[in-house]
Amino acid sequence: MRILICLLCLLPLDALERPGVEFKVFQFPAHQIPRIDGDATDWSMVPESYAIGIDQLRDTVNQKPMDRKDLDVKVKVAWVKGLNRLYFLYEASDNYWDFRHRDLHNDIFEVVVDGDLSGGPFIKQMHPAKGYSPEEAHFTFHGVHAQNYHIFTPALDKDWAMVWGCQPWIKNLPYAQAAYHYRFQPGQSGKLILEFFITPFDYAAYEGPARSVESQLTENRIIGLSWAILDYDDEKASKYRAFWNLSHKTTMYGNASDLVAFRLMPLMAEFRRPVEADWSFRVLDLERRLVAFTDRTLGEATAWQWEFGDGKTSTERHALHQYDKPGEYVVTLSVEGPAGKDRRTKVWDVVLR
Repeated sequence: MRILICLLCLLPLDALERPGVEFKVFQFPAHQIPRIDGDATDWSMVPESYAIGIDQLRDTVNQKPMDRKDLDVKVKVAWVKGLNRLYFLYEASDNYWDFRHRDLHNDIFEVVVDGDLSGGPFIKQMHPAKGYSPEEAHFTFHGVHAQNYHIFTPALDKDWAMVWGCQPWIKNLPYAQAAYHYRFQPGQSGKLILEFFITPFDYAAYEGPARSVESQLTENRIIGLSWAILDYDDEKASKYRAFWNLSHKTTMYGNASDLVAFRLMPLMAEFRRPVEADWSFRVLDLERRLVAFTDRTLGEATAWQWEFGDGKTSTERHALHQYDKPGEYVVTLSVEGPAGKDRRTKVWDVVLR
């Protein structure tokens, strides 16, 4: 089973663009979730090894050579265990910020995410299905299994992003939020800090969240992700000057198979206790009051002690317990390992009739 799991973890690297390349998504501790306010201070704990610079990008449209005096960028991506959100810190210095227009003529940070690695085309212009009118195609599958965000850098008198799909609701709270920090005017040079989070969806429906399914983000999972920077340097130009692309394949904007592998990393050792007790439970049979308890301790544990709240105990790692009578129970798991000991009590989570 372990070999099979390892093989499954490796498969997406070959199914995505840039085979063999894997970027890391930093895990924030749950008590240090970054505040979306345009202040990069929250990100100081993220090692520079997680930063992705412009040296990883290519201009796949105009083949412009890299010139850090023209444009220089750095991106960090993060997540928080228990939240299906991807957090981004985008820091960019540009010699000409173009954002006066009210349409798509705007410096843009274009982000594409495929949370479940479903792959394949996801915009109506690329979809292989026949027999759909452009309108039907838009409302049926445009942006449904992977999502594209055209993020305006910065946004002036308009929404922070254009969702290129049939579900513009995903750019609003509680599914997304953004904040900027900058001191330049249109046409000037300067540095911009953009901080935001988005929620990836396995299925993002036109009708709204009721029919939609969020991507479940878990440790060591690989997701498909990429971005491109559309750099305008002329207010009167009809097209961007460069298309800087992490995928190295222009069609990443509409085909999820052209994204890059990103791994959701575990919490770094310095942010967790050596042994941290935790557990979950599931009622197998409510009439018989039969409950299965599962150890979810972080760190190495070699001994377990369950107190089920009815005077009975168990030393099994994962315990099966049948209660004699109804009640609201206080259950404790105590664990011990080479690095120390810990315990976790949950009050009245387990309620039986």
